Amino acid sequence: MLVRVLAMVSALAAAFVPHSHSAPKIDASNDRIKTDLSVPYKKLGVLVPKDVSKTKNNITVGCETLDRDYADYEAYKEYLAPLGIKKIRLQGGWAKTEREKGVYDFSWLDKIIDDARSRGLTVWLQTSYGNTVYKGGGTPFLKGGMPSSPEGKAAWNRWVEEMAKRYAGKVEWEMWNEPDINRKTKKSETIDMNVRTMEIIRKYDPGAKVAGLVLAFTNPVWFEEYVSMLSKEGKLDDFTWISYHGYNIRPEESYRDVEEMGKILKKYSGKVLLRQGENGAPSEGYLGGAMSKFPWTELTQAKWNLRRMLGDWGRGIETSVFSISDMHYLPSDSIKIVNVKGLLGTDKNHKVIRIKKAYYAVQNLASVFDILDVQTGPGTAATDADLILSNFGYVDSETKMPSWTVWICDATPTNANAPVFADYRFAGGAKIKNPVWVDILSGGVYEIPESDAERDGSDLKIKKLPVYDSPIIVTDKSLVDFRE
Repeated sequence: MLVRVLAMVSALAAAFVPHSHSAPKIDASNDRIKTDLSVPYKKLGVLVPKDVSKTKNNITVGCETLDRDYADYEAYKEYLAPLGIKKIRLQGGWAKTEREKGVYDFSWLDKIIDDARSRGLTVWLQTSYGNTVYKGGGTPFLKGGMPSSPEGKAAWNRWVEEMAKRYAGKVEWEMWNEPDINRKTKKSETIDMNVRTMEIIRKYDPGAKVAGLVLAFTNPVWFEEYVSMLSKEGKLDDFTWISYHGYNIRPEESYRDVEEMGKILKKYSGKVLLRQGENGAPSEGYLGGAMSKFPWTELTQAKWNLRRMLGDWGRGIETSVFSISDMHYLPSDSIKIVNVKGLLGTDKNHKVIRIKKAYYAVQNLASVFDILDVQTGPGTAATDADLILSNFGYVDSETKMPSWTVWICDATPTNANAPVFADYRFAGGAKIKNPVWVDILSGGVYEIPESDAERDGSDLKIKKLPVYDSPIIVTDKSLVDFRE
């Protein structure tokens, strides 16, 4: 307990020290992320970061809580395009837009959406939260109640209508955030809110992509209740996605329930997709938000984010990372202190004070995401080590060259980086002429010696392949853009 208290005091002291210096610049050197990882391969160089104009992905990075001023878009906007992620997620902020009944001021949101789009980013706009200007209008906080009175519901409808008319053709849409986290909210209320909101959006933006439900938990029983209710209403297929979150300190623990949810969704619809809409790990332990009661570090945060994003993508699930910057919540919200899931560290004034390891790790992933294109299934399990592995195969759509991602997934990410060595067979890997081993976390690109690579028919066998608890890629040198 003393360790936890000291960690909290230290973190709070760091967060609330005023900083007058300018925001840190993105490091473009070859040593952006230093770890003690050592592998018996020749290092060829490091991955070249790519800004959003040069990447190919459908990943989302969170820009949430701007509606409550827990973060500042102006402080971090210059870090978005260099990250290489194509889409941002943010909340519409009814309470910030309509402070006086019937008077809408979208200027704050216009500025963000226009700026993001000018940077080549797609905006995924969520319709959250409530507004206390109206009696029964709900509250503007996480776990807050939805509009419940006739006046509150009618006012909500008017706000959504104004927003839909204003941003039609400019954004994608999502419903109310995490309705299931408030146990007082009935499932029927969530369905009513989803249907009303979606119908208003589709009236003014008929071709829009819209995500429904936005569930905090990956509970298949609850999930089927929600989905079956939407189906009975005849409204399920009006959604593009059903989105969920699901936080677990070992990221792979989510997938048993997620895979069951996918089967349930297919039972009711052959059209609607399941997608992950919000997930990320803290960079410090014992502060605020999901998974905070654990001794997180910047290293374990980076590993966790990579594992969750690639675990999603390996299963064909559109993915996201939460969030671009730390968020400083008010005591009136459900998270009482600082949510340090940001890729960027911020002070109490929301100024960026450091770029975390996770930012560079996610930037590395974005730079190679285009080669993780068409999924082909896993490689063969290790033959000389008792390991629990996540492994997924891909084929580049242009060159038809294969790639694989591999990591040890039996535990929560650790601060240790010692690899384990295992013989591995990659089905169809004989096409690889110059095999390389890529550490996504640090960006290091290493040459796999021919003495360790054997082509057996159409397969590639690698002897003593180094694997650890952060994702690596095995692919051909020709697919990887790196510098010496």
